Amino acid sequence: MRGAWRVFELSLGEMLWSRRTVFLALIVGSPVLIAFVIRIVDSMGIVPFKINGTRVDFIAIFGAMIWLLFLRFIVPVLGVFYGTALIADEVEDKTITYLFTRPIRRSAVLVGKYIAYLVCTTLVVLPGVVLVYFLLVPFNQIAGSFTMLVTDLALLAVGLAAYGGLFALVGTVMKRPLVVGLVFAFGWEQFALIMPGYVRRFTLMYYIQSLVPHAVPAEGLASLLNFFVTSPPSAAVCLATLAGAVVVTLVLAGRVVERREYVLEQ
Repeated sequence: MRGAWRVFELSLGEMLWSRRTVFLALIVGSPVLIAFVIRIVDSMGIVPFKINGTRVDFIAIFGAMIWLLFLRFIVPVLGVFYGTALIADEVEDKTITYLFTRPIRRSAVLVGKYIAYLVCTTLVVLPGVVLVYFLLVPFNQIAGSFTMLVTDLALLAVGLAAYGGLFALVGTVMKRPLVVGLVFAFGWEQFALIMPGYVRRFTLMYYIQSLVPHAVPAEGLASLLNFFVTSPPSAAVCLATLAGAVVVTLVLAGRVVERREYVLEQ
């Protein structure tokens, strides 16, 4: 862990000042901009959203944004772009040998970079969610819905950890990890979630969104898709499964890094 901490200190600064951080800020800033526009439209006396002639509550809008924008898009995207790059970028930049010549275990390099990924993404994503919340939710409803905000923040952190671990493993095993990660996150997972039976249980998103039923829209296409979903697992089962996924993927990724011979192309 001492070696992992050293790598974390080095990697965190690199991540915060990298080009990926600009991408991260743009991705997270989009929901904040959308929430700001919704607030401006509402202040002009225009109802932002209606369903069957009934005004949609701001808390419901916030829940829909958590489910559609953050859980279903931002968390997987950040997991793919950061997780697959933890080792793959070092190989591509031909700097992996500098890390592996230090007197620390190779797996400590992976763990340190993974922790840096978690800190970097949560420091940007979670404040963005808080901004969206305070832009949308009226002041007199904050006391009654603040617990929901805390739950969503914790869930997003769990999602970032789970996807980061999975794609860290993909980045150590695959030659083109970014493509494989995008196909998994926006191909396999999206398809499996609407399939009947137990196929969806082989996705991370199934367990993540089962933790926040309040954030899943109850109207329209989403309710039609949820018709195929069986009784969701309990919160304990979801958390245990996601924690197990993080541990297993990081252990496997560490074993691959420890045993693999990295031959850098000239």
